[in-house]
Amino acid sequence: MKAVIEAKNLTRKFGHLIAVDHVKFKVYQGEIFGFLGPNGAGKTTTVRMLTGVINPTKGTATIQGHDISKEPLLSRTHIAVVPEEANVYLDLSVWQNLMLMAQLYGVSRHRRLRKANRLLDALGLVEKKEQKARVLSKGLRQRLMLCAALVTDPEVLFLDEPTNGLDVQSARLIRRTVRDMNLSGLTVFLTTHNMSEAGELCSRVAIMDKGCIVAIDSPEKLRSTISSSQYVEVRFAGAALKHKELSSLPGVSQVNMENGTFRLYTKSPGHVLTEVVRMVDKKGLELEELSNCKPSLEDVFLHFTSGFKKRYLK
Repeated sequence: MKAVIEAKNLTRKFGHLIAVDHVKFKVYQGEIFGFLGPNGAGKTTTVRMLTGVINPTKGTATIQGHDISKEPLLSRTHIAVVPEEANVYLDLSVWQNLMLMAQLYGVSRHRRLRKANRLLDALGLVEKKEQKARVLSKGLRQRLMLCAALVTDPEVLFLDEPTNGLDVQSARLIRRTVRDMNLSGLTVFLTTHNMSEAGELCSRVAIMDKGCIVAIDSPEKLRSTISSSQYVEVRFAGAALKHKELSSLPGVSQVNMENGTFRLYTKSPGHVLTEVVRMVDKKGLELEELSNCKPSLEDVFLHFTSGFKKRYLK
């Protein structure tokens, strides 16, 4: 597959602080690429370099083959950016915002009219078309920002926390629109703290911690790398087995209990399920819930970042 973004030893220093440390990755044509990491990991600095806001200290990156340092104008012609905080033109109407952005990017009149109307319809903004942006809610402004980015016909769309703090309807519309545009060939670079959103949308994710890429792969493959975080969830109806009894079951490495539900961590969940049922029958107890759970993308995130230590070394 063709790489539309390629970072090679991308590094950024602020004085003695290394914010991004020799980062390497590729983003391929037509994928939704998730960029995850705790606060201060270097995600924003990386994106600011890729989008031409700041220059790298060392290393380089290309967008559609154009070097972000040597050919900044050419590299930026291929992208659009939707920041976390909508920065629309407040004194312009919804329609005027779209027309201005399209004209700035040289989109022909016929195409910008057709595309703007289609985007407003897709994102539920048709009735707000003549309203000034300053009267829109946060969710509606974020929808408008996405429209303004997409009306420019970008090849790569950078999204920074696109649904953070939004109402359910706005978040769903934005995710659906991004997914639909991606199916039409748009490459998406998604920065998010929302693990379920990343798992739902992304074909691959990169996890960043302390300025470095610590993991990169599909969400499913990353989940499989931490098989030890699989667990069996057990909840009893009435009397329960003791913590010590559950810990003694073959294949169980750790037992946690929260709000009356036990989590039995194991690399062989099928075997542990059988052992739980056997012991429950032997003791004459009753199960309310018994399920096999795989690691979530959140578990993967915590495993590969400092958050893992904070969670499990309390």
